[in-house]
Amino acid sequence: MNPPKAMTPPDREAIRAHAKSLGFDVVRMTEARLADEARAHFESFLAQGLEGDMGWLRDKADRRGDPRVLWPEARSVIMVGLNYGRPAPTQSSSEGVVSIYAQGRDYHDVLKSRLKQLARWLNDASGHGVKVFVDTAPVMEKPLAQQSGLGWQGKHTNLVSREFGSWLFLGEVFTTLAIEPDPPETDHCGACRRCLDVCPTQAFIGPYQLDPRRCVSYLTIEHKGPIPRDLRAGIGNRIYGCDDCLAVCPWNKFAQAAREAAFTPKPAMNALTLRDLGALDDAAFRTRFAGSPIKRTGRNRFVRNVVIAMGNSNDRDLLPDIEARLGDESPLVRGAAVWAFARLAPEHARVQKAKHLGVETDAEVREEWRLV
Repeated sequence: MNPPKAMTPPDREAIRAHAKSLGFDVVRMTEARLADEARAHFESFLAQGLEGDMGWLRDKADRRGDPRVLWPEARSVIMVGLNYGRPAPTQSSSEGVVSIYAQGRDYHDVLKSRLKQLARWLNDASGHGVKVFVDTAPVMEKPLAQQSGLGWQGKHTNLVSREFGSWLFLGEVFTTLAIEPDPPETDHCGACRRCLDVCPTQAFIGPYQLDPRRCVSYLTIEHKGPIPRDLRAGIGNRIYGCDDCLAVCPWNKFAQAAREAAFTPKPAMNALTLRDLGALDDAAFRTRFAGSPIKRTGRNRFVRNVVIAMGNSNDRDLLPDIEARLGDESPLVRGAAVWAFARLAPEHARVQKAKHLGVETDAEVREEWRLV
């Protein structure tokens, strides 16, 4: 009986071609390791306590800082990018702004499904082990993406591609197969600092250094408590995320409109009027944002953001809507409503102060009233 033939694993170009046949826009390979510079930058970030409420960054720092700790057998990483770029709609101050990435179907689901197909194909074709990751695992995907040549981390710390600008979702397949790596990408930011200067809350410590605790995306998505008072005005009417530093990048002149239908804005993204969004209860919030990354933030944090946007709207027609939230069941929402109410109608808020202080039990909301 003849022994089974040894498998001939697909090479780098065969893997790239198959990944692109699955719909990925860009595919690059790198070793399953991180450069010392990337690890040192991450360690400095944690040493400064910049992670804020994102405790998972510290909890698994050893795995995040070295793919070989995450999976010692891994030899290579297949980095993929899926374009989600599209023009931002024009919105008035009485409408909320949602980051472009969150306007379609949850990208985690879209990428993971295709990455699993790629991983199964590679396993069948090579017999080598595979693991799939999309954002939720302790993987420093932006440094790996730069290392693979997919793009580079710009001064805003996000990935920039010469083909797709700022608009790429990232995913990766770790494998025990040794694949010839692609050359890394170099930095092409030059002297430009548009992304640093446009930030509405001055969240950049300097080029390539972000303080997430001041970032609108962090504040409206990850931050669990009240948004700091000195940053609320900078939120403007952004109710979920912020694209300012991405959108201003000059490399976007090469960006292309997304081909992926799943990233077409969902019906829930039409007419994001602050009045309607502020009135959402938990059930209505879950129904409206089913299948969207917004749902994971939860109703209370989302409505907190909406109420802050109302306070920034300069639209006194929204005062009855803000006043209704002064009695919201969530202290997080009530506190935001006190600030928004006082911002649009300071005299009326001072009249209401004693009445509300008489019944308010939450210490943080009481402090908001005290500052009116």
